[in-house]
Amino acid sequence: MNISQKTSMAGNVSGAAGPISSLSKLQSLNGLFAIYKKQGPTSADVLNKFKDTLLREAGVQYPNSRKRKKQYLKLGHGGTLDSAASGVLVVGIGNGTKMLSTMLTGSKKYVAVGELGKATDTLDATGTVIMEKVFEHITRLDMEEKLKAFTGDIMQVPPLFSALKKDGQRLSVLLKKGHQVEAKPARPVTVHSLTLQEFKPPLFTLDIECGGGFYVRSLVDDLGKALSSCAHVKELVRTKQGQFTLQDHVLHEEQWTLQSVVGALQPCPEEDQRTDSPRSPQNAT
Repeated sequence: MNISQKTSMAGNVSGAAGPISSLSKLQSLNGLFAIYKKQGPTSADVLNKFKDTLLREAGVQYPNSRKRKKQYLKLGHGGTLDSAASGVLVVGIGNGTKMLSTMLTGSKKYVAVGELGKATDTLDATGTVIMEKVFEHITRLDMEEKLKAFTGDIMQVPPLFSALKKDGQRLSVLLKKGHQVEAKPARPVTVHSLTLQEFKPPLFTLDIECGGGFYVRSLVDDLGKALSSCAHVKELVRTKQGQFTLQDHVLHEEQWTLQSVVGALQPCPEEDQRTDSPRSPQNAT
């Protein structure tokens, strides 16, 4: 049996020595890095496209990252970004997926553009406007004063349209199917800093640093109500997650190569590389 026959039986991997070597190198990586998520696709879609791109480079023909029968590569992301949002998406590869829980609970930074006077069902610009209120009475000082109440350890009700689940299905999916969904109870979240960067009504820009489980959409919605009006998120960018920043660390789509990943990778601690994980993170794919 020749080499090409053997590799064909192994699962649609190129018979050339280069791609086989590339796949082995890819599968040997363990650690964290960050990629850029653009507006539009879901975080899972972006991760699957990234995974398919790497596998094609490594010689895997027609990879389908959503089929789990043959796991060529273990990848996961460290926290969902809304489809309409962009910015830093932290990725774990190999045993690096075991480190993603720290990304989920750790510090994140966002820049959010809000729009006063309109509320939507999704709390962002992708939704249907369900309420309109006057906003001309709101001043910059009014907003800065109200922001103080949303800083520190606070209670927050998550949006109905979210990645949170009920009976194993995301709330957003249930709502799109027409199911009745009750709001999740308020839960404790932490806002490390919250500043008003720009105020040009109806638009305003917030700089936010927060802990895990925090929803910027809920913040903007609650802020609009506190100002006797309403508001929604018009634009949202995650500028930092953990040690990874938008300016210095993310790999853009044209950089989705094995060489770029190797250069950007922050390796696992040695003990994490030696130990097989007893369970994969929720976002592993």
